[in-house]
Amino acid sequence: MRSWLVFEGPIRQALHKLKYQRNSSLGHVLARHLFPFLEGLNFPVDVIVPVPLGRERLRERGYNQVAMVAFPLAMLGGWDYKPACLYRSRETASQVGLSIAQRRQNVQDAFHADPRLIDGRDVLLIDDVATTGATISSCSGALLQAGARAVHALTIARALPHHGLNVI
Repeated sequence: MRSWLVFEGPIRQALHKLKYQRNSSLGHVLARHLFPFLEGLNFPVDVIVPVPLGRERLRERGYNQVAMVAFPLAMLGGWDYKPACLYRSRETASQVGLSIAQRRQNVQDAFHADPRLIDGRDVLLIDDVATTGATISSCSGALLQAGARAVHALTIARALPHHGLNVI
């Protein structure tokens, strides 16, 4: 897993606008700026998959903010975009405010993947913010169990100050 920026300042504000204020145009802007960073990682990528929302949260929000970045990123790289290959099999609580152990428990076995869409493929999993990595880990496990050749993860930001870290 790699993260583009630290979750503070302008990127924190941008992600909050994308997530809570329906500023969907930010998805394309973020993808354009994220793309050169992704290219520099040299991840083998066949397919891009955003971390999915649960049905209830998707119904409340009306869109998946991660997909708003993942789709234009896939277009920029010429990769397949398969949001339907990974899904939440159960609703989970918001991870905000949970301890590391609670976060892992919250997302344990919460994701499943469709082997018909990712079997033998190199997957790039996209999420907006990583804190403990629990969601990325759970999603990656589901994708690998469904037959993905490899899973690389990219988050737009990493919440480092929460852990007392000041540098990447």
